[in-house]
Amino acid sequence: MVKVEIVEEKDPQFSSNSPYASSSSSRTSSSVSLSSVSSELSATDETFYDRLSALVDIVPPSTRHNISTKVSTTASFVKKTGKVLGNIVWIVTTSALLVGLPLALTLEDEAKIVGQEKEMMAQQQGAEQMLAPYPGSNQPAQKGIVPPGF
Repeated sequence: MVKVEIVEEKDPQFSSNSPYASSSSSRTSSSVSLSSVSSELSATDETFYDRLSALVDIVPPSTRHNISTKVSTTASFVKKTGKVLGNIVWIVTTSALLVGLPLALTLEDEAKIVGQEKEMMAQQQGAEQMLAPYPGSNQPAQKGIVPPGF
């Protein structure tokens, strides 16, 4: 069990400058002091930063240190991971542009050439069909173009 004892400060300069100093009459009437504090500080005057900075007194230093190291470790991990992922994305995009784009253009040209070859083959087959004798006729098949009179 802990015994609490009120100690009076004998030096008046320390008691008047201390924010926690109070007169002996205010110690007995806590409701009066609480009402004066609540009227001085309203919740709208206090910012989120003020409330967060007030937690420094509540959280022990060892816990604050642990939280600080975990946050800094996590931040450095995220930073390193982001840098590595950025490098990977850079490598993939430049490789795609340097290798993939010329390859795609070459494949497109090859497809165009194949299409032209198919078109020429179809034209040649169409010309051969037109020059071929009609299946019901008795004429011999001509070979190539023959000049008149021969």
